[in-house]
Amino acid sequence: MAGGLVALLDDIAALAKLASASLDDVAGASAKAGSKAVGVVIDDTAVTPRYLTGLSPARELPIIWKIALGSLRNKLLFLLPAALILSAFAPWAITPILMAGGAYLCFEGAEKIIEAVSGTHHGEEACEISDPKQLEDRQVAGAIRTDLILSGEIMAIALAELAGQTILNQAVALALVGLAITAGVYGLVALIVKMDDIGLSLARRSGAAVQGLGRALVAGMPVVLKALSIIGTAAMLWVGGQIIVHGLHDFHLTPIPGWIEHAAEGARHALPAIGGVASWVTNAALSAVFGILIGGAIAGLLHLKPSKH
Repeated sequence: MAGGLVALLDDIAALAKLASASLDDVAGASAKAGSKAVGVVIDDTAVTPRYLTGLSPARELPIIWKIALGSLRNKLLFLLPAALILSAFAPWAITPILMAGGAYLCFEGAEKIIEAVSGTHHGEEACEISDPKQLEDRQVAGAIRTDLILSGEIMAIALAELAGQTILNQAVALALVGLAITAGVYGLVALIVKMDDIGLSLARRSGAAVQGLGRALVAGMPVVLKALSIIGTAAMLWVGGQIIVHGLHDFHLTPIPGWIEHAAEGARHALPAIGGVASWVTNAALSAVFGILIGGAIAGLLHLKPSKH
């Protein structure tokens, strides 16, 4: 009996050790996978505030909450199972799907540039909406659609870092990455869009320094939001362009990826003091140019169709 009890305790200790090791693996894999997706996270943060343009300030936080819930739904209910299934049964399909998503981002970015240059609106934005509820629903739907593409890229990048993990560890790690990134992105977006309210509150308090900071926040936020809108458009173009460029490289269609890589390496060697930054900026800029060409071509084809409005 004593021997059996000792054996049982040994088995329990071994299981506990195995469980602990699995948790360590999941935590480490989640951190590594999340760190690889930081670039797309920044793009996601820059893109989202533009969907709040023209809406009531009182509705900003509820709208961000709706978009955040939609983002979680995208990641956990759709993208996570799809990523695991594709990884297990059809890994060849991941790259074409990501490239299609990248093309959509390029199209969205090109549309914004066309609208800014021409002063006209195309597609669903051509319909004037006077009902605030309809406008809010349309903006939320648009933000969640764009989030689906960016979240798909985040989950794909994260999944690539989990290749050596079991299917269970992959699922848990992807879920943790999705939760952490969603909380971080939309928490930061909420802080950005309410910064002017924080400034007003500070401006009403006592103390010249605090009041000065508050007034500076109020005065500076329109500039920040305008800059974020521009960054958001640029982000869609460079992320979309990079997705397509990476896909072309995976399919061994190397001229364009090779040119961009060569130019980035040239910038690194030309500016050794800031080689990494110069290489990244060159890569992002050329990917954005490629994204404009792809997005502009798609927009041109779609606008050949007569408008229904």
